[in-house]
Amino acid sequence: MNLIINTTLMVPIYEQIIDQIKKLIRDGELKENDALPSVRSLSKELKISALTVKKAYDNLEAEGFTVTVHGKGTYVAAANTELLLEEQKKELEADLEMAIQKGRRYGISDEEIRSLFELILEG
Repeated sequence: MNLIINTTLMVPIYEQIIDQIKKLIRDGELKENDALPSVRSLSKELKISALTVKKAYDNLEAEGFTVTVHGKGTYVAAANTELLLEEQKKELEADLEMAIQKGRRYGISDEEIRSLFELILEG
């Protein structure tokens, strides 16, 4: 499993791990019953704290994406990829709504916001 951690982002490392594992599940690269790396091995590979990986794994399990079998490891749970995609779209929609509201508070017109959005998409 090839995860990339970007320490310059404002996104916490454990959330980056969660997002990337969800994407691997959605894209079919991780399938039901596939084993995730152990907490210790992933933390060593990514050069981060084991507690950070554990937090990510605990969140994934709480959201129903993984199942942990004590003494055996963490495995991908049966996932509805359509439901996952819808959840991610809903989260993105909320983020975009906040950005639009912020732009309006700054006095930026909807047309200017639209132009900025298209510029960012091209980049």
